[in-house]
Amino acid sequence: MKKIVISFLTLMAISTVLLSQNNIEEIMLEVERNNTTLSALRKNTEAEKLGNRTGIYLENPEVEFHYLWGSPLPMGNRTDFSVSQSFDFPTAYKFRNVISDNRNEQVDLEYQKQRREILLQTSNVCYELIYTNALIAELNRRLSHAESIANSFKSKYEAGDANILEFNKSQLNFLTVNKELEALEIEKAALLADLIRLNGGVVLEFGFNEYQPSPIPAGFDDWYTEAEKNNPLLNWLKLEIDNSRMQEKLSNAMSLPKLQAGYMSEKVVDEQFQGLTLGISIPLWENKNTVKFAKAQSLALQSMEADRKLQFYNHLKALHSKATALQANIEGYREQLLRFDNTDLLKKALDQGEISLIDYILELSVYYESINALLIQELELNKIIAELKQYM
Repeated sequence: MKKIVISFLTLMAISTVLLSQNNIEEIMLEVERNNTTLSALRKNTEAEKLGNRTGIYLENPEVEFHYLWGSPLPMGNRTDFSVSQSFDFPTAYKFRNVISDNRNEQVDLEYQKQRREILLQTSNVCYELIYTNALIAELNRRLSHAESIANSFKSKYEAGDANILEFNKSQLNFLTVNKELEALEIEKAALLADLIRLNGGVVLEFGFNEYQPSPIPAGFDDWYTEAEKNNPLLNWLKLEIDNSRMQEKLSNAMSLPKLQAGYMSEKVVDEQFQGLTLGISIPLWENKNTVKFAKAQSLALQSMEADRKLQFYNHLKALHSKATALQANIEGYREQLLRFDNTDLLKKALDQGEISLIDYILELSVYYESINALLIQELELNKIIAELKQYM
């Protein structure tokens, strides 16, 4: 038993894993390719980009034709024809184009945000599967040991060397481990189903039970500077603030006179008039308060950006600190488990009758709980690092 546990802990210590980082990355690539939500988002992104390019061009030209009957008849008929085009103040088109380009960048950033969330969810499912597979492997070892103890006490009971209480306890211990293993298999099936869902219904094989160590970013503040640049939400807010400033300028431009130019002709009996037409629209009331609204919106967005930056910094700082502490705790935990392993001594004491089966199982359960706690901490650490790696 001691050799089995030491072997298990040694494997964890040296982190020689079946699942390499490339395998995880391959799974992520598969999910990105097959995920139906991302597929729908990609199509929606293209549609929104087209929508953002509408309403930024010149208004439609106007064409008019009039045919008027004269009375009395000798006056003849009158024919009018005109073509006109309205123009906003020229800078308005520049600002509309800038806003449109920013909106399209925001659409891409929104897609990246959704993509990262789905891939983070995928990595968490993968880590849950690794944890579950590792625990299944550990419970299989415990089950083999519990079965050996149960068979031993069955033989002793039949030979009259053990009482019914010891026999029942050994059988119950074997049953408990067996049912724990069955429950884990159910959990594993659910996780695999979730992974298949994320992969668009395409089945993925996943038989790995150990983690690939991922370094925790060193020098948090330097790393955070890059993480901030890679945050889609913060970049989206920067563009929204820029859009608000452009909207201020656009509102100012729309407060300037609108021009209209065109051609017009008029024909009557023996006479024809034709020439250019010019017009001006003075915006006295239509755009009232639009500039004030744009300025107020800019200030609100700047406050929101400052708040989001502060929240993002503190969140990542807490995650980074927790990951660093967890990593140190796991290393120390692993060393202490190897140092204070009493499984061999407990087995000898049981065989020599120095302790009862109940005491043996109780003492062994304490050691098993420690191994379980170590696996849970490793799972938590890898999930935290996965969240940090989103912004690397």
